[in-house]
Amino acid sequence: MTVSRLSLLCRDLWALWLLLKAGADEIMHQDIVPLCAADIQDQLKKRFAYLSGGRGQDGSPVITFPDYPAFSEIPDKEFQNVMTYLTSIPSLQDAGIGFILVIDRRRDKWTSVKASVLRIAASFPANLQLVLVLRPTGFFQRTLSDIAFKFNRDDFKMKVPVIMLSSVPDLHGYIDKSQLTEDLGGTLDYCHSRWLCQRTAIESFALMVKQTAQMLQSFGTELAETELPNDVQSTSSVLCAHTEKKDKAKEDLRLALKEGHSVLESLGELQAEGSEPGVNQDQLDNQATVQRLLAQLNETEAAFDEFWAKHQQKLEQCLQLRHFEQGFREVKAILDAVCQKIATFTDIGNSLAHVEHLLRDLASFEEKSGVSVERARALSLDGEQLIENKHYAVDSIRPKCQELRHLCDQFSAEIVRRRGLLSKSLELHRRLETSLKWCDEGIYLLASQPVDKCQSQDGAEAALQEIEKFLETSAENKIQELNTIYKEYESILNQDLMEHVRKVFQKQASMEEVFHRRQASLKKLAARQTRPVQPVAPRPEALAKSPCPSPGIRRGSENSSSEGGALRRGPYRRAKSEISESRQGRGSAGEEEESLAILRRHVMSELLDTERAYVEELLCVLEGYAAEMDNPLMAHLLSTGLHNKKDVLFGNMEEIYHFHNRIFLRELENYIDCPELVGRCFLERMEDFQIYEKYCQNKPRSESLWRQCSDCPFFQECQRKLDHKLSLDSYLLKPVQRITKYQLLLKEMLKYSKNCEGAEDLQEALSSILGILKAVNDSMHLIAITGYDGNLGDLGKLLMQGSFSVWTDHKRGHTKVKELARFKPMQRHLFLHEKAVLFCKKREENGEGYEKAPSYSYKQSLNMAAVGITENVKGDAKKFEIWYNAREEVYIVQAPTPEIKAAWVNEIRKVLTSQLQACREASQHRALEQSQSLPLPAPTSTSPSRGNSRNLKKLEERKTDPLSLEGYVSSAPLPKPPEKGKGWSKTSHSLEAPEDDGGWSSAEEQVNSSDAEEDGGLGLKKLVPGKYTVVADHEKGGPDALVVRSGDVVELVQQGDEGLWYVRDPTTGKEGWVPASSLSVQLGPSGSAQCLSSSESSPGSAVLSNSSSCSEGGQAPFSDLQG
Repeated sequence: MTVSRLSLLCRDLWALWLLLKAGADEIMHQDIVPLCAADIQDQLKKRFAYLSGGRGQDGSPVITFPDYPAFSEIPDKEFQNVMTYLTSIPSLQDAGIGFILVIDRRRDKWTSVKASVLRIAASFPANLQLVLVLRPTGFFQRTLSDIAFKFNRDDFKMKVPVIMLSSVPDLHGYIDKSQLTEDLGGTLDYCHSRWLCQRTAIESFALMVKQTAQMLQSFGTELAETELPNDVQSTSSVLCAHTEKKDKAKEDLRLALKEGHSVLESLGELQAEGSEPGVNQDQLDNQATVQRLLAQLNETEAAFDEFWAKHQQKLEQCLQLRHFEQGFREVKAILDAVCQKIATFTDIGNSLAHVEHLLRDLASFEEKSGVSVERARALSLDGEQLIENKHYAVDSIRPKCQELRHLCDQFSAEIVRRRGLLSKSLELHRRLETSLKWCDEGIYLLASQPVDKCQSQDGAEAALQEIEKFLETSAENKIQELNTIYKEYESILNQDLMEHVRKVFQKQASMEEVFHRRQASLKKLAARQTRPVQPVAPRPEALAKSPCPSPGIRRGSENSSSEGGALRRGPYRRAKSEISESRQGRGSAGEEEESLAILRRHVMSELLDTERAYVEELLCVLEGYAAEMDNPLMAHLLSTGLHNKKDVLFGNMEEIYHFHNRIFLRELENYIDCPELVGRCFLERMEDFQIYEKYCQNKPRSESLWRQCSDCPFFQECQRKLDHKLSLDSYLLKPVQRITKYQLLLKEMLKYSKNCEGAEDLQEALSSILGILKAVNDSMHLIAITGYDGNLGDLGKLLMQGSFSVWTDHKRGHTKVKELARFKPMQRHLFLHEKAVLFCKKREENGEGYEKAPSYSYKQSLNMAAVGITENVKGDAKKFEIWYNAREEVYIVQAPTPEIKAAWVNEIRKVLTSQLQACREASQHRALEQSQSLPLPAPTSTSPSRGNSRNLKKLEERKTDPLSLEGYVSSAPLPKPPEKGKGWSKTSHSLEAPEDDGGWSSAEEQVNSSDAEEDGGLGLKKLVPGKYTVVADHEKGGPDALVVRSGDVVELVQQGDEGLWYVRDPTTGKEGWVPASSLSVQLGPSGSAQCLSSSESSPGSAVLSNSSSCSEGGQAPFSDLQG
């Protein structure tokens, strides 16, 4: 059909082309003259011959040769050109009659007449009818011409007669006056210059017509031979090029017609000026010629317009077809991709939240794909319109329209089918969710009924009423028939979902069985109460077999998890309180353990519920926001500030999502049946939680970018599609909230797992999570340090950070000079690393949100290899000293609370102790290489410094841990406990205790304290009575050793030899020996305590000393302490 219509159209175009070509040929082949007036204009201007337009009696054209003295001098070429041109002007009919020549030689000589006549007769190019010669008028010349003509008649033998006329009246006898010009006595109006202008204009118009015809013929040939392109661009280019050429051809036609009408008007004006008899035949012929040319031009233009309309229609339809085909290819490719995408939507969801998420994804996909589907339908309508407009390619367009409609209908049907399946799945999961919630409420109801209250008849009846009232709600909450469910939801049930339904039904049945047993027991109690009877709680096996409300079975949505959690908290707290109250009246440890097991399952359920919701939220953000930033269809909504900023805005959220979704959530689900062991799961993946540190460090940059671009239409559109009530910034805070949630859940789990197998793992997991939170918090401060030239990573792990008040007291050389006496302390933020402590100045907090995080300007740092500490400073329990290079620089640091001070002192002690241990190992290694043993110098003094030095050297020789008691008991037995009532005993250092106040002196200050040192005093160290905090666990030792753990508080009883102190545990009343190095003073009346320092003379080493400071003259003890 299309081919036949196209062939018919081509035949029509070819017929129009032939018509146009015939008209152009007619124009080009008519009025062909060898010469034009413009070519011989100078020769015609000489006027030695002219065509006045007069006619003879039989219509013969008259050519006049006026009196021209220089006639004989005219070159033959010019004479021949003029004769040829003049004879070509009359029509072929008039020229066929023959020309009449009028030769005016009235003022000439006979010789000249004879030569002129002979020349004309020899060169005249056309037929001659008659030659009329006006002979000379002079008597002599007239007589001579008569005689000569008679005697020379044979010389004038021509095909036409030659008549010698004596006067003008004789001429009138042959030619009428009206056909003769005024110089020959006629009345014909003739102007040679005007005639020349007319001839030039007419011939110019004729040439223009001829060129126009040639142009149209060439353009028509090009149009007829043009092949239709196969693409939109080429077709558009051809149509534009042909349109431009058509416009140019039309413009040439318009100019030619304008020129023709102008010439015609000039000829008409001449006729109007002259009288009717004065119009000669040549003028009429000229006017007819111009009119004929104009008519032919009009016909040619009409034929061209018709031809162009057909050609333009063909090209426009071709362009429409190419556009339709191109759109069809694009839309079909998109629809094919959409159909392939929807074919992958086979998941029906494994939880209520998952199904709701799938429905949102389906709706979002339908909305995005709807644009392509609408485009396909619009394209199909365009194709139908082309068919209605009788397009030549109907056979090609109709199948494509049908295919587009089929693809759109197929897509819509598949969307409806998928939505139906997901709606079925949503309905089923809601029923399962309702059943699980009902089971949970039943379990909490059983757990919240105190057994002691049920011993009375009233209590039993009240409990029975609660149970019966609860069982009345079973019809609307529980699953009635398992087979009915299988049959009703057969279209969506797969193996996993069937197993899920079975587990819910089994849990429901188990819970009902427990309820019926409890109901039967309560009925018996309510029916007869002859004597007090201890009611029997449901067997632990019954609840143990009952499926727990874990998220592995109960898969709640985001809303149901939060709302369900709120609903559960009431009975959950009531269960805890009532269970704790009922424990006093219960005689069975099994019931108490059963209650704890229920609470553990509840915590585990909350952990899994929130974990699944957290994973869903992360996925929602990554797909609904992060992925959309790379979507070309959403690019126009992105502001310039968001380009290439996805990593800044979302940080490593994708890494966090993959860890939780692929690893952590799946491993948590393995502990559904044994929640008390979940601590192992945390411990195994503790290193993976370090990814949160990277996320939190990027959070300030993310918050700043969000504040700049929060009004971007992109975020609003994404939030609308996701149907989120909260904006993106709330979801970007989820990882920070989640990492802090774990420690709360672990604390709850640990509370109900004290005597369980995994209690130690839970405690360790809790400590590790708290350590991660501390590391995250510390790193947030660490990245805010400015002005530090080195690499903070080279300083080792950040151990602690905090703000303090700091006073400086610097001494250099042997002169005590306070570099700067400050009555008002400096406010400094200290960062304690493994290798250095940094002093920074905290800057003002500006901005909002995370930009409120302060910045820290670096001031100075102290190398831990040359640092020492004085734990107590006189007059303030919150102060301690950090001194550097043997007290060359002293920094008095005041903590906000005594607890913070104790924590910092303990941490610094650990760092210096580890350095000491490393120095010892290095010294022992060098000693083994140099010699087998080294003699020890004999003690020359009983001062505390030297005594401690000797004890430390003994520790080094024994290669024992300074925080362990094993080294002491392995070489010598523990000292005997002090006799009761004796108080402090004298030690090996002969230290005398003051006699006042029963051996304690609160008023007496040590002479070797920090303040006393400034006065130049160097005295003995006194023991500090009071309470001490244990900083290291001690579990091994002899029979007199006391087992203590880090954090315990003990009271000092007596100091013994070799670094052992005899202490009492006030909570248990037990006494025993512990290493002095594992104790830290808590709070006492004196201002001195232990001092932990680094030896200046031995860089990199650390030693323990009992002196609170070293004076300028005290270098000897340092030399004795060298390892």
